[in-house]
Amino acid sequence: MKHILIVEDEMLIRSSLRRLLQRHHYQVSEAGSVHEATGNYRLDEFDLIITDLRLPGELGTSLIELAKPTPVLIMTSFGTMKSAVDAMKQGAVDYISKPFDHDEMVLSVERILREQQLKVENTALKQQQKQSTINGIIGSCPAMQELFKRITRVAPMGSTVLVRGESGTGKELVAKALHQESPRKDHALISVNCAAIPESLIEAELFGYEKGAFTGANTQRKGLVEAADGGTLFLDEIGELPLEAQARLLRLLQEKEVRRLGATQTRSVDVRLVAATHRNLKQLAAEGRFREDLYYRLNVVELIIPPLRERGSDIIEIAQVLLEKTCQRLHVAPVSFDDDSLAAMLAYRWPGNVRELENAIERAVILADGNTISPDLLAIELDLPILTKPIEPVDNPPIDSTPKPSVKETVQETISHKLNDSEFQEQVLRYQDQMSETELAKRLGISRKSLWERRQRLGIPRRRSTHIGDDTE
Repeated sequence: MKHILIVEDEMLIRSSLRRLLQRHHYQVSEAGSVHEATGNYRLDEFDLIITDLRLPGELGTSLIELAKPTPVLIMTSFGTMKSAVDAMKQGAVDYISKPFDHDEMVLSVERILREQQLKVENTALKQQQKQSTINGIIGSCPAMQELFKRITRVAPMGSTVLVRGESGTGKELVAKALHQESPRKDHALISVNCAAIPESLIEAELFGYEKGAFTGANTQRKGLVEAADGGTLFLDEIGELPLEAQARLLRLLQEKEVRRLGATQTRSVDVRLVAATHRNLKQLAAEGRFREDLYYRLNVVELIIPPLRERGSDIIEIAQVLLEKTCQRLHVAPVSFDDDSLAAMLAYRWPGNVRELENAIERAVILADGNTISPDLLAIELDLPILTKPIEPVDNPPIDSTPKPSVKETVQETISHKLNDSEFQEQVLRYQDQMSETELAKRLGISRKSLWERRQRLGIPRRRSTHIGDDTE
C-alpha cells in the first residue's frame, strides 16, 4: 500500500483529503507544518507528499529539497500562474489549486505514483543492464560477473594487469575497459600485437630509436611506449615477445623509464601496462622461453576470460547484439534467428570464440534470403551423431513421412563414433544413388555443407539424378 504524507495547517481540509485518499486504499499520515513533518517522520520513506504552499513558519516548497527523492505535490488557494511556475521550478511534480476537485486530486495522485514507479523500475533495469555489460563486453554468467567486478576494482589502480584467455575471447575489450574505467581514460591507449611485428623490428617499434642506431634509421623516432606516456600500453600476445625485448620491458616496469635504441640516456615514462596472452607464461618461463622475473612482474593482477562455450546463455545474448549491429552496418533489413539456429549456437563449441561467432553471423546476414536465419546459414559444423549400424540398401527408398528431428533435438544426442575417410567414401558411393544429398547428409549425421566439403576433399563425384524433385543440382 502506498504511503502518503499530507502537510496542511487547516484541519478541515486535511481531514477531508485524508478520508478521500483512504477511500482509494492509500495509507495516510498527517502534519500541520514543515517543522512537524520533519520532526515526526522520515520524509524519504513516503511515496508521495501533498503539501499546502503557505504553511506556518516555513513554505511548503521547502519540503521539495528536504524530501528528495520523494515527489511533492503542491496545493494552494492562491492559484496564480506565478506561484505554479515557481513551485515547478523548485522541483514540485505537480500543482493543484484549492478548493480542489476530488476526482482531479485522485487522478493526479495516481499519475504521480505511477510515474514514480516507472522511474524506480527504469533505474533497476539500467542497473541490471550495467551489471551484464561493461564498456561493450556482454556477460551475465557468473564467470563474467566476477570478471566485471574485478575490472571495476582494478581499473582505478595503476597496477599491471595480465589478461588470459583463448584467441577471440575479447582480451582487447578488457584492456579498453580497464583504460576507460581508470583515471588515465583521457590519455592514449596504445595497443600492440606482439605477434604481428617482426622480431627484428619489435624493439624499435616499442622503444623507439635514435638517428643512425641501425642501418636505415635515418631519423629519430619515438617508440610506442613513449606514445603511451600518461595512458595505457596494451601488449597483446606478449608470449611472442623476444627475450631481448622482454629485458627492456622488465626495466620499464621496474624503473618507469625507457631508452631508445642507440641512445645513451633514459627517459622517464608514466605508463600503465596491460598484457594479454592465450599461452601459459609460467610454463614458457619454465622452458626458458619467457623471463621468469618478467612473468612475476606482469602477473600482479590476473584477469581470466572464460571461453564462449563455457558462458551458457551469454552466447545468445551476444549473438542478438551482434546480429543487430551487423544488419545496421551492412544496411540490410533486420533479421532474426530461428529456434534451431539458437539451439545450434548453444550446442557448438566455438573454438574461435566471439570472433568466430561474429564472422558466422555476418556470413548468415549476407546469405539470408528471408527474415530469419537458419543453422545452415551460420555454417557451423556441429558434432552430430553418426549411424552405428549398416544401412540396408533398398531399390526404391520409401518417402519418409515422419517429422525430421530439428537441430534442437539432434544436438542433445551424444556422439557414438565418426566415419574415417574410407568409411565415408564407401557409405556415400553405396547409398547416393538411392538418396538425395539432403537425405544422404542426414543418414551420415552431417550437414549438406559438410557432405559437399568432404566430397570435394576426397574427390567423390556427385551422381546426376533423374528423379523429379531431387535436390542434387
